Amino acid sequence: MAILTGILAPFRQWLFRLGRDERLPVVLTQRRIFIIPTRIGVLFSIVLMVMLIGAINYNLSLGHALVFLLAGHGLVAMVHTFRNLIDLRLAPGRADPVFAGETAQFTVSLDNPRRHDRFALELAFGNHDGVSIDLPAGERVTADIPCPAPKRGRLNPGRITLSTRFPLGLFYAWSYPHPPLSCLVYPKPLETPLPQASAIASGEQQHSEPGHEDFSGLRLRQPNDSPRHIAWKAVARDFAHRPLLVKQFSGGTSEELWLDWTLTPDGKNTEMKLSLLAGWVLAAERQHLRYGLRLPDRELPPDQGPAHRDRCLEILALHGQI
Repeated sequence: MAILTGILAPFRQWLFRLGRDERLPVVLTQRRIFIIPTRIGVLFSIVLMVMLIGAINYNLSLGHALVFLLAGHGLVAMVHTFRNLIDLRLAPGRADPVFAGETAQFTVSLDNPRRHDRFALELAFGNHDGVSIDLPAGERVTADIPCPAPKRGRLNPGRITLSTRFPLGLFYAWSYPHPPLSCLVYPKPLETPLPQASAIASGEQQHSEPGHEDFSGLRLRQPNDSPRHIAWKAVARDFAHRPLLVKQFSGGTSEELWLDWTLTPDGKNTEMKLSLLAGWVLAAERQHLRYGLRLPDRELPPDQGPAHRDRCLEILALHGQI
């Protein structure tokens, strides 16, 4: 079986034009479109054969006319099914990062340069669920194709199956465009308490005198926060329904948080440690903390903001894969 698969692999590669398309947009020419009868189409052919035999047996001229009329409709349907895909142009778009276990959405644009509309176009990756769109004449439509992202890293969804059964469902036409598509998959975050932060001077020198720190707001308390930073007056207004809040200051000293690989619990595997670090990154960003990331082979200095968060998650996603 393995020898037979090895012999048929080059033929299958040539027949179905498998391989990534480097020239964009991908144009569906006649050599790239394949068509076969569906189950309904096969049943339709069998019924026509039975009707033809009956018409010949009983010498029914109207029976012959009906059979040939239906057969002509079937041939016309085959042409329209093939015509529904010919000359379509496909170009890849941007795919936003997702977390492991979620579904990535790969954006592609379809362009219809011809003067007839295209209907019931189905796009999918392999055996996964896809999307169905209609494409008016001379217009361009953007579609988001879903693809499961079970594990972290760089997700390559593979080739797209672009197919149609329009207009009667008697024939199935398809093509295998393979534009360059990829998506970054972050580790699945685990919600755990943040490690202890360290106080550092935020300016050229640290000020110990009162009045040099400006109150900048409140945030939810973490288990590692000091009780003296709790905003007791704000909590006392509605103690039964208000969570504990901690004061934040914008001047003097600030807290710098290092999300260190060595702070993760011992005995956890690599994926679990990365998930813990991803959860810490999201929690630190929600609390507007300055945080850095330290892995065995990589270190990112402390910062904050969406760009810093995405950079940390990218490093975690590609850890050990570069």
